[in-house]
Amino acid sequence: MFIKFYSFNAKLLKNNFIKNIMQLAITVLGNHQINFIGEILPVVRDCNCNILEIRSSHLGQSAAAYLLVQGNWNQIAKFENTLENIQKRLAIKVHTLRPDQKDKDKDKGKDCIPYSLETISLDKDSVVESITTFLFDRDITIEEISGSSYQAPYIQSAVFSTKFVILIPHQLPLLSLREEFLDFCDELNIDAILEPIKR
Repeated sequence: MFIKFYSFNAKLLKNNFIKNIMQLAITVLGNHQINFIGEILPVVRDCNCNILEIRSSHLGQSAAAYLLVQGNWNQIAKFENTLENIQKRLAIKVHTLRPDQKDKDKDKGKDCIPYSLETISLDKDSVVESITTFLFDRDITIEEISGSSYQAPYIQSAVFSTKFVILIPHQLPLLSLREEFLDFCDELNIDAILEPIKR
């Protein structure tokens, strides 16, 4: 009797499995009274996908959610089809994007220093634009941003506060950056706190 043994290449199998894994970014917008998060999360589970990131917030009378899920091609395709049905049934807006897994910019954060930036100023239409322009002009990446306008109890005007998580390139001199940012804040009458994040 002749028995032929086939070699098993575990490394090749692992590489093929990794190549088959993909991600899907989803943004959802709807009325805050609609519990669309409660509808979407069970679908992630039923499609055997994994949640990598999730955020949700209220914007006036609306609610917004942002998800990054992971799965193989069949799981992601099934999830996308189910999302279309949920969108029609709940009358919500759903947008999806498959990020480019080969994008080298995903490793950009490895060469940067994470900082938190908090600001507060009088509510002006251009304050957020001015801050983001200052950061982008110096190749500083904004990882997260949140802000809101509210009536301050001690003055008769509305104020606007922001919170950023930013990535400062290693080659950017921190001392000169701080001096430039202080001058920038003084010019626009902005109070700010800039400090490193321990990760």
